[in-house]
Amino acid sequence: MSGPRAVVTPDTPHGGSSATVRPVTAYRTVVVGTDGSESSLRAVARAGALAGACGGTLVIACAYLPTDADDRDVQRTADVLKDEAYQVMGSSPAEETVRTAHERALAAGAGQVRTVAVVGSPVEALLDVVRREQADLLVVGNRGLNGIKGRLLGSVPADATRRSSVDVLIVHTTD
Repeated sequence: MSGPRAVVTPDTPHGGSSATVRPVTAYRTVVVGTDGSESSLRAVARAGALAGACGGTLVIACAYLPTDADDRDVQRTADVLKDEAYQVMGSSPAEETVRTAHERALAAGAGQVRTVAVVGSPVEALLDVVRREQADLLVVGNRGLNGIKGRLLGSVPADATRRSSVDVLIVHTTD
């Protein structure tokens, strides 16, 4: 694995003069979320490369709303997401999304890959997968941090970072 082999941390608060060198531990289980967009597939590729370099397992998750959800909720979601609404409604699109992401992760160097389609909102679903898989890293793309949809629906990267109990890597996936 290329990159840092150790992390230097201060022994005293606020960067005092004494420091400890600690070995960098590889991530054993990496969870990445995808909605099938090209942006999220870039995050999948980065997570796949990282998991492969660490010899860890990559778990690709896609959240979706069941098609029997309240029609008003589905319509509100469709109104906000417009052309991207297909990505979050029903298990069939979610299953296809994780299959595509699986291929992208393998091409990026991932060794062990599992996929899961989970009913629920993206952040809740990702955090649930992190807990169930006992992951030590969550990877998300930066899409949604600055857009109007992020302000209306909540930003997955911001919410996941704020609420996660494990490290979160936000991959720059937008142009």
